[in-house]
Amino acid sequence: MSGVFELRTTDAAGRIGELAVPRSGVTVETPALMPVVNPHVQTIAPARLEEEFGAEILITNGYILSQSEDLREAALSMGLHDLLDFSGAIVTDSGSFQLAEYGEIDVTTPEILDFQYEIGSDIGTPIDIPTPPDVGRERAERELSTTQDRLERAREVETGEMLVNAPVQGSTYPDLREDAGRHARGTGLDVFPVGAAVPLLNAYRYDDVVEIVTAAKRGLGADKPVHLFGAGHPMMFALAVAAGCDLFDSAAYALYARDDRYLTVRGTEQLGELDYLPCECPICVGHTPDELRDLGDDERERHLAEHNLHVSFGELRRIKQAIRRGNLLELVEVRARGHPAMLDGYRALLDHADRLERSDPVSKDAFFHLSAESARRPEVRRHHDRLARLAPEGNVLLTEGGENSSYDESWRVVPPFGPFPRHLSETYPLTAEVPERIDRESYEAAANGISRLVESNPDVEFTLAHREWPASALERVPERVSVVPLESMDEYDRDDQTEQ
Repeated sequence: MSGVFELRTTDAAGRIGELAVPRSGVTVETPALMPVVNPHVQTIAPARLEEEFGAEILITNGYILSQSEDLREAALSMGLHDLLDFSGAIVTDSGSFQLAEYGEIDVTTPEILDFQYEIGSDIGTPIDIPTPPDVGRERAERELSTTQDRLERAREVETGEMLVNAPVQGSTYPDLREDAGRHARGTGLDVFPVGAAVPLLNAYRYDDVVEIVTAAKRGLGADKPVHLFGAGHPMMFALAVAAGCDLFDSAAYALYARDDRYLTVRGTEQLGELDYLPCECPICVGHTPDELRDLGDDERERHLAEHNLHVSFGELRRIKQAIRRGNLLELVEVRARGHPAMLDGYRALLDHADRLERSDPVSKDAFFHLSAESARRPEVRRHHDRLARLAPEGNVLLTEGGENSSYDESWRVVPPFGPFPRHLSETYPLTAEVPERIDRESYEAAANGISRLVESNPDVEFTLAHREWPASALERVPERVSVVPLESMDEYDRDDQTEQ
C-alpha cells in the first residue's frame, strides 16, 4: 500500500513524518515510540499508555497470542483493540524473536499474517530470520535469502487495509543490508524494520548500529518509514533518529523496571545506588529513592516503569523540537558526550555526512560549534562544495581579521568553514557560534575549504592571514597560497598608516 508515509520536517537524516494507518483510522506522528505490551503481563495498561503517556501506537506479539490457549479465542472474537483496550495503532510481531531464541516455531508466514489480520492488527509482520551480528557471510546470505522469500510470500497474502512490515536483515554486512533494503522496497510492503539490532544495542555497539541503518536506508531510499527493532533505550533515540529511524519499540521500560533499573538519557542507573532522582516526571517529583525502595515489588516495578516511559516519551518530544529548530545534531552531540559508545556512534554517523547533507535544511536558526566533531557536520561539507562554485578575482586575501585595501578582494576565514565573501557573513551557517579556543580539527577543516577554493580558481592569487593555526592545518593549505601570521599583517597596516 503506497502513500502511507509523508515527511513534514527534516534535519540531518532525521525527520518528523506522518504514518497513516488506515485500518484503525489513525495517523501516527513520527518519530514514535511503540511500547511493547506483553499480552500476558501488562505492567502498564495500554489504556494508560494512551491516555497518560500519549502513546499513539504500540506493539504486541501476534505469535504469543496465536499460541495462547487463554488469549487466542478472545483475540479472534473481540479483536485486538478491544482485547487490549487501545484505540491507537497496534503492530503485531510474528514470532521471529522466538525463532531466534528457540530455533523453530510452528507457523508459516501466510498463517501468521492471516492470524494477525483476523485479530485486527493494524501492522502485521511476516516471519523473517534475525541473523545475529558477525556471523559468517555464507550464513548471512543464506538467511537473508530465506527472509526475502518470505517477504515475497507475504505479498501474496490478502491483508486488506492491514499494513505489512518488510524486515531488513543482513547481519553486519553493509552490502547485504543495502541489498535487503532495495529488495524490501521493491516488495511494495509498507513499513521497514531494521532487524537483529538488539545484540548490537546490548553490546553498546552504536557505531555498528549506525552502519547497518545507513546501509539499509541506501537501499530503501529516503521516503520509507524505518523501524529500528528492539531499540528502546532513550539514550540512543537522538542518534538513531539522526540516522533516519522513525519508529522504536520499547520493552525496556518494563523489563528494566522489573530489575530496579532506572532509565535516563545518559544511561541506566540502579535504584539501589541513587541518592537523588534526577528527573522531573511525576514519579520522581513525588518520591525519594528511599520511598521507592520501600514500596512492595509490584508497586515499585510499576512506578519505575512509569518513570522509564516518561523519560522515553520526553526524549522523543525533545528530539522532535530539535528537528523543528534545526539543531538535532547538536542534541546528538550532547548525548554523545554522555557515553564513549555514543561518541563512537556519532562519529560513525558523521562518516556519512554526504548522505545527511541531502536532507539537511539549507537554512536554520544557528550552528553551534561544540566539539571537534562539529567540523564534520553536513553544513561544513555543503559550504566546501559551494566554494568550488565561487569565482574571486585578482589578488585575494583570506583573513581572520578585517578588510585590507591592498588586495582586490578580502574574504573572511572562520574555522571550521574556511573562506567566504564578507557579504555572506550573515547567512547560515556562517553565523555560527564558535568557541574562542578552537580545536585542531576545525582549523584543518578550514584549510580544506581553502584548498577547494584555490583548486577551483587557478588564475587567482591568494594570501592567508591566520592567527596561530596549527602546523597540521597549514600543511593542508596549497603551496601557491602565501601564508602569513595575522600579527605581521596588522603590523604592516600600522606602518603603512604611519607613513601616510
